[in-house]
Amino acid sequence: MSDRCVVVLSGGLSHERDVSLRSGRRLSAALRSADVMVEEWDADSALLSRLREHRPDAVVIALHGAEGEGGSIQTVLEMLDVPFVGADSHACRRAWDKPTAKTELARAGLATPDWVVLPHSTFRELGARPVLDAMVDRLGLPMMLKPEQGGSALGAQVVREAAELPAAMVACLAYGETVMAERYVEGVEVAVTVVDGPGGPAALPAVEIDPSTGVYDYTARYTAGLTTFHTPARLDARSAAAVAEVAVAAHRLLGLRDVSRTDAIVAADGTVHFLEVNSSPGLTETSLLPMAAEAGGRSLADIYTGLIERAVARANPVTAPHNP
Repeated sequence: MSDRCVVVLSGGLSHERDVSLRSGRRLSAALRSADVMVEEWDADSALLSRLREHRPDAVVIALHGAEGEGGSIQTVLEMLDVPFVGADSHACRRAWDKPTAKTELARAGLATPDWVVLPHSTFRELGARPVLDAMVDRLGLPMMLKPEQGGSALGAQVVREAAELPAAMVACLAYGETVMAERYVEGVEVAVTVVDGPGGPAALPAVEIDPSTGVYDYTARYTAGLTTFHTPARLDARSAAAVAEVAVAAHRLLGLRDVSRTDAIVAADGTVHFLEVNSSPGLTETSLLPMAAEAGGRSLADIYTGLIERAVARANPVTAPHNP
């Protein structure tokens, strides 16, 4: 890998810029420890000219938010024929839009909490109160609110009382024009990382998430000490196998590639409820992929050097060495 020139792309202008920069720094350090020649680039107005003038062997996308997960940066890299780690632009768009991902997986028979999706305009045109009342009638309380698109749980919150719903809806709409309201499922919250290898996609050990506030929101995700993580998750063998199966199924059904992370809830009856999938998982000191990798006996350097070689091989299937 020492002869490869790899760009770790992070930053950008989304609400998740700080998280992305932290992910990029940690990944870059891991790759350098494996003797990879790494450059850290921001996703800014100079990016396209830099890619043309100093074409890297591969790009690793450590961007979060719409830029890194919604397919736009992937489209740019595809237009320039620059190899990159991660799903292609079409798969990213399917995964980034939460209702689209849930619809596809529900159609395939996976369990996912019932949901409704409404744009801001519906509340303005039909009146907020009758629409909110109808949501409660359909989904019951407690209810989970989250932006239709978005990451890091920005704008996501649990509503337990009807009186809390109007303010929660306003807060959620601050991060997008459309809200997805979801039936709240009690259970064990887990995150399962899937990594592609020579034998196909395989799940790393599940990480169990136990936030002190009861809600794994943005603050709980990125503030050390606010969430307790158990890796591997405290699940029996049957449930552990089930969450791995759901994560691999989501990875396959949505056409994801290289690496993904599925969030799910294991209910008391053992049912695994798919929540959402992330095509550009975080790599910060409180992120879940590094925890799963360590529990599985792997390092970030091990995982990502392999994925870089896969990306290079996709672009040069005859001449590029393959070292998954």
